Amino acid sequence: VVTNNHVVEDATQLYVSFIDNSIVEAQVKGTSPSMDLAVVAVKLDNIESDTMNAITIATMGNSDSLKVGEPVIAIGNALGYGQSVTTGVVSALNRVLEMDETGTSNAMIQTDAAINPGNSGGALLDINGQVIGINSNKIGGNAIEGMGYAIPISSAQPVIEQLMNQETREALDEANRGYLGISCINVTSAMAEAYGMPEGIYVAQVYPGTGADEAGIVKGDIITGINGMTVTTQDDLLNAMQYYAIGETIEITVMHGNPTEGYAEETRTVTLTSQEAMNSTEQ
Repeated sequence: VVTNNHVVEDATQLYVSFIDNSIVEAQVKGTSPSMDLAVVAVKLDNIESDTMNAITIATMGNSDSLKVGEPVIAIGNALGYGQSVTTGVVSALNRVLEMDETGTSNAMIQTDAAINPGNSGGALLDINGQVIGINSNKIGGNAIEGMGYAIPISSAQPVIEQLMNQETREALDEANRGYLGISCINVTSAMAEAYGMPEGIYVAQVYPGTGADEAGIVKGDIITGINGMTVTTQDDLLNAMQYYAIGETIEITVMHGNPTEGYAEETRTVTLTSQEAMNSTEQ
């Protein structure tokens, strides 16, 4: 089940409500804060057969072929009052908006279909009922009437597929959570263009004796993936790391090199460190 990251990021329990009003507990499968996307999973054994028979899988459309003025339909749970549908048109395409405080930007679909709190994570459909976007109230907010935004499905789909293929895990509390042993900053698209660096997470410091240090991650490396999943911001990395325990081994993809000589993609196998051990190396 696809939704927005900001819908699930602070949740301690998740439930999915189906078309027949049955409610089933769910777990986060993966999140992408930089795209404001999340995938949650429901165990098939927990879904009644009548509910399964009532479920129809959405058909994906092609947001790349959209034109300004085309009619669209926004589906959601506006203001928590239950399922609702609003209609409008595509007002603009490729509206570049900041997704979060890190400065990460994405090209969005702008629509005048009402997207209110509760519509987040719902589908934006074309006139044929195909999904062309994922509504996000976080991006547009509700300060200006008639300006809603959706994440284009053509750019969202590769991220969704990555998240779907992840192992379903439960988030760990900080005491049991593993750490790489680094401090880092984001390399935004603007920084990447200005300094000739790949986009990703720049390693500003590696703490001695930590998993990152022992795996060969060095200052100047740019992290772009964890266990095969793309990460582009610190938020992406932190969200992914909350599911891995102290002592677990993970694969970190880095761009190793420098702007003068160029970068090469390499993989580092990291055994995660406890926060306590990491803190002791800082002193």
